[in-house]
Amino acid sequence: MAGFWGRRKREQEELAAQDADLARRAEQALVAADERIRTTSDELVFAEAELGESLTADLKAALLSVRTHLREAFQLHQLNHDEIPDTDEELRTRNARILQLCEWAQDLLDEKTAVLAESVATVRKAPEIIAQVRADADALSARIPHTDETVSRLSARYSDSAMHQITASAAEAEQLIRFATHSADISERRRAAKQNEEANLALETATEATRRAGALLDAVEDFEIEALRAESTLAEVIADSRNDLIAARTAPSTPAVAEAVARLQAALASLTPSGEPNDPFAELSRLREANAALDDAIATARHRAENPLPSVAQVQHAIDDADRQLGVARGLIAGHRGWIGADARTRLAEAERLRVDLPALLPAEETREAALAQARRVAYLAAEALQLAQRDIDSSRPQDQDWGGGWERRPPSWRRHGRWRHRLRSSRRPRDRQPPRRHLRLTARDHDEGPDPRGRALRSAGQEASASAGGACVSRAMTP
Repeated sequence: MAGFWGRRKREQEELAAQDADLARRAEQALVAADERIRTTSDELVFAEAELGESLTADLKAALLSVRTHLREAFQLHQLNHDEIPDTDEELRTRNARILQLCEWAQDLLDEKTAVLAESVATVRKAPEIIAQVRADADALSARIPHTDETVSRLSARYSDSAMHQITASAAEAEQLIRFATHSADISERRRAAKQNEEANLALETATEATRRAGALLDAVEDFEIEALRAESTLAEVIADSRNDLIAARTAPSTPAVAEAVARLQAALASLTPSGEPNDPFAELSRLREANAALDDAIATARHRAENPLPSVAQVQHAIDDADRQLGVARGLIAGHRGWIGADARTRLAEAERLRVDLPALLPAEETREAALAQARRVAYLAAEALQLAQRDIDSSRPQDQDWGGGWERRPPSWRRHGRWRHRLRSSRRPRDRQPPRRHLRLTARDHDEGPDPRGRALRSAGQEASASAGGACVSRAMTP
């Protein structure tokens, strides 16, 4: 008993220490959150002056929400220190809620100020950013003559359909460079006029313009590299296509193979002769498509030669067999609705669902094998549903109640409690057996003619008892 009370005292002391630590952390979190609101409010004032109200709207809304919820935390802290006594559970709940609200406020303000810090840093580094924009514009302007030369050289080698991607790249880049320089000038003038929001927008526009101009100039150099790679790949695909045409001669002769061969030969014939401007990208795409079509046609023809296509009559025969199986299963389940379980019903429903899609799969040769497999699947599901339904009916049908004919067919409870043993003895008692002596009622007819030798023996015993004890005793003994 002493150990029990000692352990309980230690648990109470540990819980009290935890409650004290929770209260201390709640007070510290409340003070820190209040100070964070004050510092964030000051940062918001400076950010509005530098960025304007549109970029600081999220931080302002977050600050308003934090102040609203922090009032609840202060109210809970006041309830912990008023004159009304509180239970330990109430204090624990309030301190946990205060800690939760303060942590949420800190996380929300951290998120919003982190987003705003990038914009503030950009504004504060606006002179450096403007100088970088102008330096990038000068560097991009120096690349324009080289880009024009590259475009002219590529135009002599590739067709107009291939060059339309980069033909106007140099002109567009030059226009974007002028726009970036102009936007940088506008940003400086707006910032000098204390219009920081418009200045920031102009600065972002200038930065984006220089980025796009550089991407256009880089695309010209990338085009030259990709064009050379496409020409190399085109030569490999041409060699592979010619080998496929040779292999198609030994493939099974089908209309699909003949059509694919004709398309590939047309694609090879349409290739631009060597020395003339061409479009390697378009030619490579056409040749790849025709080559892949021929490969598919040959593979399909060989598969069909190894696996002959089933006839429409064969598929229809499988569908008819599935319909017969479905009819039998549907009729059995419909006639014994109360006895059929979920397994049989599920098999039947799935078979009916698959049966609906069979007519659409039958005509086309591409889906005829699928139609045959699906028809066989329907028949299998219907047969399985029939088997499961018959099992449910057999298990739900009432058992035979005729208990005659042997000890093994008697109810188990009767055998356990011995009630059937008594009934068994009673049923086997001879019909001519008479009740015990105290229940016998002798008559003159019984003295004269007994029904059987056993009855006559009983009457003889009664007469001997009467002779020894007297007539009166016999009368009293034989009367029930």
